[in-house]
Amino acid sequence: MAAYVIAEVTITDPQGFEDYRRMVPATVAQYGGKFVVRGGQMEKLEGSWEPKGLVVIEFESAERAKQWWGSEEYREAKALRQRTAQTNLIVIEGA
Repeated sequence: MAAYVIAEVTITDPQGFEDYRRMVPATVAQYGGKFVVRGGQMEKLEGSWEPKGLVVIEFESAERAKQWWGSEEYREAKALRQRTAQTNLIVIEGA
């Protein structure tokens, strides 16, 4: 069953975060993932949620998504993201 990593991102160091943006696609691809949403224009339709940025990455399964997140290939990029942005991150299985 497909699964999605959903990240709410507030960038605190734009210059440093640009390095992260360059590093991460290759690591996602190594684990069979693909970006579904990577930024883009948002419009609130209901509620009070106002994220600064959202990213959605599709993987073949939640297990594969967690393998990517915990991988050696993603380790350096993840540390950079954690230094340059505030992030809420979940994995959720699709329908």
